[in-house]
Amino acid sequence: MAHVSVAERRPQLINAAIALMAREGIAAGSTRAIAAELGVAQATVHYTFGTKEDLYRAVVERLTQDLVSQVEAAAPADAGFEETLAALAGALWRTVREQPASHQLLSELTMFALRTPSLRETLQSQYREVTDVTAKLVTEAAERTGHRLVQPASVIARFFLAGFDGLVLQHLTLPDEEAELPSLQALVGSVMALADGRLNRVAVPGA
Repeated sequence: MAHVSVAERRPQLINAAIALMAREGIAAGSTRAIAAELGVAQATVHYTFGTKEDLYRAVVERLTQDLVSQVEAAAPADAGFEETLAALAGALWRTVREQPASHQLLSELTMFALRTPSLRETLQSQYREVTDVTAKLVTEAAERTGHRLVQPASVIARFFLAGFDGLVLQHLTLPDEEAELPSLQALVGSVMALADGRLNRVAVPGA
């Protein structure tokens, strides 16, 4: 049998782990099951990644980077500020509609990582990257169109991502096509209002 280098085997195992856990859930993602998914010995997983957590770390990084790349590629070069935000939201939402299993797996891995100290730093790093990329796209769109941002781009990015994560969870839990598009449009409108200083901030007791 021809030898396969670690550099070649690594993406194969990541793909196998994603395929298996997207289909059957993170609980099914043992190193033995992932090895069987690819048709290799269990020892191959440990030789390539060391531990299951290291493989999970690579899966989180891959899923996050795939989403970031799709959104970056969808950023229009000549649209207005609001149109750019809408395009980015639409591109992200298409990934939810077309790849729901990937979003569900990412959500499961997020909860798992929060309870796994060795993965928590990776989770924080990935969330930070997504926030930074979103803030960068917002800043670039504002500078290109001459749109003045009243709030920092980082605040706008966090607000948008928080709202979007909520819509994703609703879609995965109780999909409703008639309600989802208006909700997404309302989110973009709220982001615009925040960016322009038109979104009233109300004191929240206990916060």
